[in-house]
Amino acid sequence: MKSGNYQLHQQMHQASVSQPEQFWADAAQALTWDKPWDRVLDESNMPLYTWFAGGELNTCYNAVDRHVEAGRGEQVAIQYVSPVTETEYGITYNELQAQVSRLAGYMDSIGVKKGDRVIIYMPMVPETAYAMLACARIGAIHSVVFGGFAGNELASRIDDAKPKLILSASCGIEPSGVVAYKPLLDDAIALSSHKVEQCIILNRSQLQAELTPNRDVDWQSAVADAPDIGCLSVAATDPLYILYTSGTTGQPKGVVRDNGGHGVALAWSMQHIYGINAGDAFWAASDVGWVVGHSYIVYGPLLVGATTLMFEGKPVGTPDPGIFWRTIAKYQVKSFFTAPTAIRAIKRDDPDGDFLKDVDLTCLKTLFLAGERCDPDTLHWAEERLNKPVIDHWWQTETGWPVAANLMGTAPVEVKAGSPALPVPGYQVEVVDEMGDRVAANTSGNVVIKLPLPPGTLTTLWRNEQRYLESYLSMYPGYYLSGDAGYMDDDGYLYIMSRIDDIINVAGHRLSTGRFEEVLCQHDAVAEVAVIGVEDKLKGQVPLGLVVLKKGVTLSDEALYKELISLVREHIGPVASFRLVSAVQKLPKTRSGKILRGTMRKIADNQEYKVPATIEDPQTLELVRNALTRMGYADALLVK
Repeated sequence: MKSGNYQLHQQMHQASVSQPEQFWADAAQALTWDKPWDRVLDESNMPLYTWFAGGELNTCYNAVDRHVEAGRGEQVAIQYVSPVTETEYGITYNELQAQVSRLAGYMDSIGVKKGDRVIIYMPMVPETAYAMLACARIGAIHSVVFGGFAGNELASRIDDAKPKLILSASCGIEPSGVVAYKPLLDDAIALSSHKVEQCIILNRSQLQAELTPNRDVDWQSAVADAPDIGCLSVAATDPLYILYTSGTTGQPKGVVRDNGGHGVALAWSMQHIYGINAGDAFWAASDVGWVVGHSYIVYGPLLVGATTLMFEGKPVGTPDPGIFWRTIAKYQVKSFFTAPTAIRAIKRDDPDGDFLKDVDLTCLKTLFLAGERCDPDTLHWAEERLNKPVIDHWWQTETGWPVAANLMGTAPVEVKAGSPALPVPGYQVEVVDEMGDRVAANTSGNVVIKLPLPPGTLTTLWRNEQRYLESYLSMYPGYYLSGDAGYMDDDGYLYIMSRIDDIINVAGHRLSTGRFEEVLCQHDAVAEVAVIGVEDKLKGQVPLGLVVLKKGVTLSDEALYKELISLVREHIGPVASFRLVSAVQKLPKTRSGKILRGTMRKIADNQEYKVPATIEDPQTLELVRNALTRMGYADALLVK
């Protein structure tokens, strides 16, 4: 017998797919619109659907100004907590409105207009949120680039987005120390063919950056005398932001998010999934450079008038594995969202939960986990230590908000470890085989979503509609290809098991193995390379490289490995966590020349595998096994 909440979830889901226009029109009442939409769902250009066509609104107004007008200006909007700089302060909605309107006024005064792109290359400081909201205020399209990326990664995004302005800071702060951003920014601008007219630089007290004359302006000086500016009404279908995600070719894909559908979906999700309403405190422990930071540090909480925590630090080491719990208690966080990696790190350093013992977590109702697959051991450890519901949920940069989740704000259902629960209303999730036919319950296949995708999901790829169609919509006509493999059980619970392409998930950061291979191939000694994602107890996955050296190379193994690791750090950044690399005589390939990465991954992770019939030289698998064993992997032989 299914619970009443299970039935309620199913009823909501059925309403969302049988009457999507009514469902999302009702949800859209949570926002303030400047002009009503002509059509909730526009199907005139399938498979490129749009939501709330003809409607006009402003995302910044809905996230900031309307809460001030409603009399809640003195409520804290952003609670900043930075254990790495020992700084904590709150920013009220009144203060947020003042900061954002002045920054937007300055941007407008230097000629940044509706539709112009603005890149934001910033650490986890409130000014990063101000920059995003200021862009939204004047209709500029922001693209936040994670501060851990190297100069050439930033350069590729500059060349794709062609920004009029870049906002950056002198530095970020890591547990290891200060990370200077300005040299990386200067390097990126030198490397890019698109030349940026102006940069606004936030000088932090930990490191003062030298400004480039005639290009850079100091942030505080820029906004000091800037005029306040109001919110510009934009079309619901106008882009709000571009967020770059890894492409299998190494060329980043610019996911485009609109204004109207995005606001509607996030406001709906805050209430129904996370159980957060106006005045509640919500904390997503991520980075604004990732989609979680966009959706659930900045836009989602502010759209519903909540208090959002912005945290500059790590789950352990800044200063100890109790920092998350003490912060939750201090600021009365109702709903907390982090990655399984963070919980694994805390578990590693504090296995018995000693740092929890004197912390009153009465305020905390739910812990949410996402960003990578949550293994049952991690989920159970958190459940037992916290004595709270621990909710795994699944979504992607492309979707922008959860695809499968437990609706903790409306209809909580049974938790099944290893599953992100049921498809969220709006998403018609199916599991299909290679031919596109639905598979039976408990049978693995490719996870797809029937079109139209709900509001808030990607509308296209920036300046590359063809790639959008080819990457996501062409394999199974009428469906969006998630790129993940998994299955559904008899109750309709979804289980995500792995990627079906060569994107790896390092501590919640999606990185392309193709990009690693491009970088490693730059080394003079390397003839050929394959990078795979291997299981890691802390980070979920880490990259492992196997290189074939050019004939006659005399470099020692130790020197080679140091140089390869340094090369990846330089070109991709510390976020890559690249420390595993070995030379092999030959890589396993098919007769047509395709490297058998999937087979190598299975060998490394001790999964059963079958020697492909198309393999060119079966002996190469033994060469790979020997190399992997030396690196601490492949300790079992599981050939079918």
